[in-house]
Amino acid sequence: MGHNNQEQGSVNRHALTKKLSAISWGLFFIWVGISLITHVGWGMGLLGVGIITLGTQVARKYFGLKLEGFWVVVGFFFVLGGVWALLHVRLGLLPFLCVAVGVALLVSTLVGNPGDSVSPAQEGGHPLFQRGLTD
Repeated sequence: MGHNNQEQGSVNRHALTKKLSAISWGLFFIWVGISLITHVGWGMGLLGVGIITLGTQVARKYFGLKLEGFWVVVGFFFVLGGVWALLHVRLGLLPFLCVAVGVALLVSTLVGNPGDSVSPAQEGGHPLFQRGLTD
């Protein structure tokens, strides 16, 4: 009996995920259409897409679904790009994004637990460098 309830829960989660995805894509295309018809500009267009993207993740969290980290980051960058354009910042955004990604990679590597990564030697290494093949 518990197995049947578990299957039903899995089916419901899958159906909810599909519905949220369809709603999000629908809102995206409606927003893009409205933005193009009304000529709101890049800043407002990007901001709207970012809000829709982040709103989808908030809805996923609200309904007990797992957040999709990739889409949280994408939504954040859309919002950032929209605000950047609306404020007419004269500096390009791309150099700052590159620095931010580089810092994030370095920090995640330096702050991570020592056991989080396994060296190739611990996994047996690459076949070309295993003992006997290089002799």
